[in-house]
Amino acid sequence: MKSTLRPIQQTDNPALGKLIKTVLAEFKANKPGTAYFDESTDHLSEVFENPKSAYWVIEENEQIIGGGGIFPTDGLPDGTCELVKLYLYPEARGKGLGKALMYKCFEKAMALGYKNIYLESMPELNQAISMYEKMGFEHQCGPLGNSGHFGCDIWMVKRLI
Repeated sequence: MKSTLRPIQQTDNPALGKLIKTVLAEFKANKPGTAYFDESTDHLSEVFENPKSAYWVIEENEQIIGGGGIFPTDGLPDGTCELVKLYLYPEARGKGLGKALMYKCFEKAMALGYKNIYLESMPELNQAISMYEKMGFEHQCGPLGNSGHFGCDIWMVKRLI
């Protein structure tokens, strides 16, 4: 089955909100201080109108099965963006789609002049953390920036150049 990776559109908002909340609930990570309760989750296309950000969706049979992007989160060090809202439905996992999405994010981050990419996660998302480690992210001792996601206690950074 052919998957398509394309930029976010306004019509994607409901499907992306559902994707993020479904995946967080699947891993029992639907707790305060996470994207589950982030009000922007239901209108992501507006968030990613920021010219220093980008977001892509993965579609299969005209259904969104994944998404992820980069964002210049407030308070991050100069030259650093955040890998944000990267979620895949179970049927999208294990096919290299998450890796393809992350490479797209790395490529765009470098094109926008970023030198580092930061992310926040939690132990419940151990499959994702393993993937991040394989993709070159290194664990940090504390959070960077002001994401508002106090429910996350794993922080990682990847040097892009």
